[in-house]
Amino acid sequence: MAIRANLRAALKSTRESFGKVFSMARRNRLTSDQLDDLEEGMLLADMGMETVTQVIENIERNKGKNTWDAIRLLLHKNLKAGEFDISELKPPLVILVIGVNGTGKTTTSAKLAHWFRKTGNSVVLIGADTYRAAAIQQLEIWARRLDIRLISNPKTKDPSSVVYDGLKSARQAGTDVVIIDTAGRLHTSRNLMAELEKIVRVTRTHFPEIQVKTLLTLDANLGQNSNSQTRQFLEYLDIDGIILTKMDGSAKGGIIFSITQNYHIPVWFIGIGEHLEDLEPFVADVFLDGLFEEGVLDRK
Repeated sequence: MAIRANLRAALKSTRESFGKVFSMARRNRLTSDQLDDLEEGMLLADMGMETVTQVIENIERNKGKNTWDAIRLLLHKNLKAGEFDISELKPPLVILVIGVNGTGKTTTSAKLAHWFRKTGNSVVLIGADTYRAAAIQQLEIWARRLDIRLISNPKTKDPSSVVYDGLKSARQAGTDVVIIDTAGRLHTSRNLMAELEKIVRVTRTHFPEIQVKTLLTLDANLGQNSNSQTRQFLEYLDIDGIILTKMDGSAKGGIIFSITQNYHIPVWFIGIGEHLEDLEPFVADVFLDGLFEEGVLDRK
């Protein structure tokens, strides 16, 4: 299966890192020192304290039993709870892509447009990054490559007005999916976050028939900083899903466990490369198959 092979290749660094962390867990009994080493390794892999605590408690409860199987089943259960069934999405649909600078929002917006068009939907891109001309130029390149309409307005600094005009045009055209690329912002900037609130408010007020989903892009390489970003964005907006980007270069990757555990926000997609096709719907079984050498056994 090509998708599984692509994902497995992208997770090579993460898999090697996790292999070292969990190598000792393949023994049925762990000494106190080995348990401490395992705990430290999981934390260094950015798995997060809540998940690490669950794993250690699980091992201690199951002393003398198969430690490795118990860990895998626990990790599988946690990730399974963080899945989202993409097939549940029904047009008309608006996806608002948010995140801090450098997390890959613009490229991810293009990848989303490509993915939804491959699934038979008509798609429009809206360039709502009114601060950075380079972002609009980048979107223009992607839109031409995809032969998808891009709506933007370089004459205004008000992203809400661009979104309003874009959604009005998309509704008149009967477009299935609208993807809005927003400006990268510091999650600690109140004024910039207020702009996001306004975009959501304008969209839901003037286009009540359209379902609006807010997706947060998180760079897998940033580790626990992604937790901080998620927490800050949640103070201003409801977040419907996570897109974990740049999984192809992360030697850690454990942040996906931390995010699903701490915030109970489903992971919609993971980015595994720079090409348009390098966006995969997140499926716990497939992800774990790519993460561990022997795959996930015993789906329970």
